[in-house]
Formats: sequence, structure tokens, C-alpha cells
Amino acid sequence: MNRRDFMDRAAAAAAASFTIGMTASQKADAMEDEMIRRLDAVKVVEPWACDIGARGNELRTGELPEQGAFAKKPVEKGPPKPFLMGNDPRLPLMPEKPTLVDFFKYRFAPARHLLQSAALAKRNGHDEKHVLAALLHDIGASTAFRSDHGYWGAQIVAPYVSEEISWAIRAHQALRFFPDPSVGYEYPEAYRRYFGADYQPEPYVVEAYKQARRHKWYMTARLITMNDLYAFDPDANPQIEDFEDIIGRHFKQPKEGLGFDGSPVAHMWRTVIWPNNFL
Repeated sequence: MNRRDFMDRAAAAAAASFTIGMTASQKADAMEDEMIRRLDAVKVVEPWACDIGARGNELRTGELPEQGAFAKKPVEKGPPKPFLMGNDPRLPLMPEKPTLVDFFKYRFAPARHLLQSAALAKRNGHDEKHVLAALLHDIGASTAFRSDHGYWGAQIVAPYVSEEISWAIRAHQALRFFPDPSVGYEYPEAYRRYFGADYQPEPYVVEAYKQARRHKWYMTARLITMNDLYAFDPDANPQIEDFEDIIGRHFKQPKEGLGFDGSPVAHMWRTVIWPNNFL
């Protein structure tokens, strides 16, 4: 499948999920999320006990509900089942002191879009901070925060990377909608096909772009966009091991493990470790 066909099919699938009242930016995020999902071909983990409706009753009592999405699924009779707390047996077990590489292997995997973006930045001769920024730029979407993923991504990595990298991750969310002929960045043709020629980002996105355009680290964020959308390649398969040295030099891995170092964002990493806990 060529790249355009791949993106067109992903856009069609994303469009089917659009609802009345969604903003243009939310639709754009939905499209990118669908492309990432299709690249990774990850089976979405269905929360067991977080759902306290039909599925929750089924898990607690062992009885099959008469109606609902799970009505045709066989269930083993038995004693009441507790709500899920702790390790989910459907997910790979994380190490006791997980590193960023562990998250890529056991929670984000295969993370092909992030890895492809970083590989493209490296191939284009950018320095290591730009390669790391490309590797992490959509980590917000990988941790399930699709809307405003640039802001979520910047926040979750802020304690562990330079201020420049976290700023760039946040800023790339707005910059992707605005061309910069001076460096050869065009407004993505895909956006015209998917959202229409009259698409306009929300005012907060426009304001974020204006602020970023004047910022001293503008080019760091701009380079993310130049290695972002066009990195979707169904045939490319870089590995996280290709970037371990760069991560080691530029990502401040806590000795306690991500999620257990008491940082302001430790809870976000723990949520990725145990995404289906009831509480």
C-alpha cells in the first residue's frame, strides 16, 4: 500500500468517528490518532472493571448480561470476580523500575510513527536533541491523551528533558497547520483533502502559532513538523534500540523508574503502566 492510500484510508476511518460539535482541531487529532493506530495495529485493551455497567457485572458475578455489547460472549461461571487493581494480565508486565525504553517496548509498541519520525530526523542530519524531540513529539497521543496531544506530551516528559525539547513538543501541535516556505514546510495537502480548503484552526491554535513563531526555539518545533506527518510509512520498521544512546544522553531517567520518582507527572506514567485499574 502506498503512503497516500494508507493516509486516505485512515482519514476515512477517522471521519466515521466524527461527531456533531467536534472542532476542526479535534478532527485533525482524530485523523492522526487513527493513522498511528493503523501503523501500530495495536489491539485496544478494553477496560475490565473500569466499566461498571454490563461488563462490570459480568466480571463481578460471572453471569452473562442479557443485553449489551457482551451479550454473545461466553463467560465462565464462578464466584464473584473482583474489580481489576494492579497488573493487567492482558498487558506485558512492566519492570519494577521502568525506563523510557521499557515504555516503548511494553506500552507504546510498536510506536512506528514515533520511531519513523526520529529515524527521519536522524537521516536528515539533525542533531540529537531534534531526534529526541521527534521521537517523543506524539507521546501524548501514545499515552491516550489524543486531544491537545502536544500539551499532554510536553507535560509528561518535562521533568526529564530540556526545556527546549518539552516546549517544542507542545508548540508542534500548532505549527503543523502553518506553512513556512523559508524552510520548505508546506501546509499538508492531506489536510485540504481531509478537512476542506476552508479549514481554519481554532483561535487558541492561531495564537499559539504566533507566539511560537516569535520564540527563540521556534526552529526546534518546526523541525518536528518537518519530520512528522510525512514519516508515516507502512514499510519502515525502525526499533527503539536504534535510539538508546540518544535517550541515554538527553533523557534524565529517574533511578526509581518512571512513575515512582515523585515527580509532578509520575501519576501519568503510572496510569500508562496500569491503564485499566478501577481506582
